[in-house]
Amino acid sequence: MKVILGLGNPGQEYADTRHNVGWWVLDHLADAWRLESWRKDGEAMTASGTVGNVKVRLVKPQTFMNLSGQVLKPWLRRPFWTAAGDLLVVSDEVQLETGSFRFRARGSAGGHNGLKSIEQHLKSQEYARLRIGVGPTDPQRRIGDLADYVLDKFGKADAAQVRELLPTLEEALRLWTTDGIERVMNAFNR
Repeated sequence: MKVILGLGNPGQEYADTRHNVGWWVLDHLADAWRLESWRKDGEAMTASGTVGNVKVRLVKPQTFMNLSGQVLKPWLRRPFWTAAGDLLVVSDEVQLETGSFRFRARGSAGGHNGLKSIEQHLKSQEYARLRIGVGPTDPQRRIGDLADYVLDKFGKADAAQVRELLPTLEEALRLWTTDGIERVMNAFNR
């Protein structure tokens, strides 16, 4: 089974923030792929189904960002499941400008607390990730306090830019389920 884990914070007050773009992607996928309704599953909300011939589970941790990796504990006990081949994590990235994205097969957390938690629980940096740009599009704009910035709501124009990416990201993630991250990086990274 392929697992796509979207990083975000629970609670309505965080729904429209930069830190929750991982959940925006998962909500779009659940609709586009017509997966079953979201349901509580341990410390996460999940939606499952089949995309083509591949079983897929979307996972939204219900812990706060810095504890996101806890939801992977049950997966790590599965005999034929590996993070390197079966997990893709979707997160926000302030180092990328809003309206951009990047797929990677491995790498560091880059200071992102959600990714640090994932790596802590996996004991590895070997897992696919999709980083969605939430950084300023104006290079002169200063972010200030990083926590305040990522927990702030998008402006309308920036939110629209991220939402415009969703059909492309859905296409890329569908390809990931069948062909893996290297093929996606070759086809979609700009």
